[in-house]
Amino acid sequence: MPTAHATPTPTPSPAVRLPSPVDQAERLVDLGVHRLAGLDPEEIRAAAQAAPAEDGLLVIHPDRAPASALAPLVHHGGKKGFVVVDMTDLDEFVPIRDAAVPSSRVYVLTDLDRGDSMAGWSPEEALPAILGLGRTPLTVGEGLFWLLQQPEVLERNHCFMTIGSRLRKPTGRLDARTPAIWISNGTGRDGAPNRDAPKVGWCWAGNRHSWLGFASAATRQAGHSRAEDVPTSR
Repeated sequence: MPTAHATPTPTPSPAVRLPSPVDQAERLVDLGVHRLAGLDPEEIRAAAQAAPAEDGLLVIHPDRAPASALAPLVHHGGKKGFVVVDMTDLDEFVPIRDAAVPSSRVYVLTDLDRGDSMAGWSPEEALPAILGLGRTPLTVGEGLFWLLQQPEVLERNHCFMTIGSRLRKPTGRLDARTPAIWISNGTGRDGAPNRDAPKVGWCWAGNRHSWLGFASAATRQAGHSRAEDVPTSR
């Protein structure tokens, strides 16, 4: 039987403010994210100017910026991020109903929390708790966009899961894996060169890990882009 947990309390993690949306836009352009998303830099800059929250996080729609393309742009300790070798289907992990993203090409997340208060919980236990707080779990792409702007959020023994993304099997049932982002020890198939690198991997939905919280946000707010401009082929 699951162990009873105290009601989690969202807290800023860590206590460092995000760059302004305008500065975030320039960071994305400098990294070339606009090119992989097929967007003009001015569209990202315009979205930043119109951002509804000064302390919000700019995110590009996952159909435009897949997680597999974002992971290598994240850095930690001088090492670039990577996806574990047994997660070749990462981009098939899409937002769940309770983490529905706006249809605009650029949108904003508000009040981010790394979810340290739920470390030691399983994804199955954490999701209803997050929703019960009126919050929404981050998708794996959103977690990567957060780390592009605020890499210090990822700390050894204080990393996070992104259970807003799940893979649905052809049968309609959810795959048992849930995405997470943590720091590699460089062991096993990760390889020694990847020690201390940001790692996109997965955990079983019923398992608990003391070093993984559950990233969440208060809201997702649509940007200025037209809904019909978002591709829907994936």
